[in-house]
Amino acid sequence: MILILAVSVAIPVAGFGQTLDPLDVTGKLHFHAKNTYAPLAIVGIAAYAAILQEANAPEEWGQGAAAYGKRVGSTAGWSGIHSALAFGLDSTLHQDPRYFRSSRTGFWLRAGHALRGTILTRTDSGGETLSTWRIGSAYGSAVLSNMWYPDRLNTARLGLIQGSVTLGFDLVSNLGAEFWPDVKRKVLRRK
Repeated sequence: MILILAVSVAIPVAGFGQTLDPLDVTGKLHFHAKNTYAPLAIVGIAAYAAILQEANAPEEWGQGAAAYGKRVGSTAGWSGIHSALAFGLDSTLHQDPRYFRSSRTGFWLRAGHALRGTILTRTDSGGETLSTWRIGSAYGSAVLSNMWYPDRLNTARLGLIQGSVTLGFDLVSNLGAEFWPDVKRKVLRRK
């Protein structure tokens, strides 16, 4: 389920032509819906389910079309839960889910900004606070989506691991959003 997050944010779009104006509730809903149901996210769901099918994970689900369908449904369920929790938390707590690129120069300063943007988030009033929406949706979706897994996998330990991996992929996404425009401009020679 974690891979879907990585695939859905592998080509970062946050930060392009972005204003500092806060998103209203509708804007936040569109942001999370796009990250959940965009074509790339759907491809990611199917791809991650195929990886699970190949690995026969969980083995209790077996092989074949029905098992693949369970894996697709499980991954799509995780994605929906993650986005619903993220939307609920950022809307209620007035936090902005977008990543804002650094205005500083230098790889390490900008990488540090991406790390900071994973742990902290901008508020609707322009301040900064702990990224409760990100942390809560990462761990909440991991624990809730494990409930339909076989009992041996429905553990707090696995939920903690999966939530932490999700936050790691969020960091990778922020790094991509931070550096992709430069790579695109310099390596691919596109504006």
